Amino acid sequence: MSKAMVQTKELCFKYKDGKEFALENIGLTIEKGEFVGIIGSSGAGKTSLLYTMNGVIPHHYRGDFYGEVLVDGLDTVDNTMDRISRLSGSVFQDIDGQMVATLVEDEILFGLENYGIPRDEIESRVNEALEKVGITHLRYRTISSLSGGEKQKVALCAILALKPQMLLLDEPTAELDPQSSQQIFRILKELNEKEGLTVVIVEQKIMLLSEFVKRLIVMEKGKILFDDEVREVLKHSQALYEAGVNCPRVVSLSNALTQRGLYKGPAPIHLDEAETMVKEILHGKI
Repeated sequence: MSKAMVQTKELCFKYKDGKEFALENIGLTIEKGEFVGIIGSSGAGKTSLLYTMNGVIPHHYRGDFYGEVLVDGLDTVDNTMDRISRLSGSVFQDIDGQMVATLVEDEILFGLENYGIPRDEIESRVNEALEKVGITHLRYRTISSLSGGEKQKVALCAILALKPQMLLLDEPTAELDPQSSQQIFRILKELNEKEGLTVVIVEQKIMLLSEFVKRLIVMEKGKILFDDEVREVLKHSQALYEAGVNCPRVVSLSNALTQRGLYKGPAPIHLDEAETMVKEILHGKI
């Protein structure tokens, strides 16, 4: 099998009845085991790009499709959504719309039974997934009684029980408070580092992405504007601002100090790093 989890070549897509291309000439490779964040303003093409990685485009949303998308070497045009979804599990922004059962346990069982997982494997898969996400105590709860963060964990758990090679998440923290958002990202980081799971996440909260992902893709008008290690991308704070992405204030500060020749170190991502930067400048160490 391919070493690349996702590979796109000259990818272009325009939705049926769309006036402009949602994706234009996207060339992208995501290796197995990467933790990648995708960010951009509304309409930049983030969700559309994610849809090409799980087969929703072109099998559900139809339109003008050009180029190639390979998921673990499988061409998404030539293979069914069912086959692709066995490789890439998706968690969408509208969690309530994704839920199909009344009880947490039934939500997890639904996918396993639907995919024809042998009965003697089901119980161990359910237990393993619940433990990974840390929600064993929620197993017999009704989904309607859960908080937004708990529902996100259940959706993630149901996907993990299917044992995909890649997780695709579309703004999973949009409705969550900061603490719940951090919890979701910590779970994803642990799955990425300990399980080797490839994670691709569309998110608007750049501070969260900057703290957890290893690679950041910035999109603008259906094209990739930047694609690099997080700190390298954040150096371009003015270009990001013009593309509708607001950099963390600590990054904007360090970039301004760098332009004035007062700082030569790496861009700080966290407040403690920014504090260290300011102290070093004040003490003349840089």
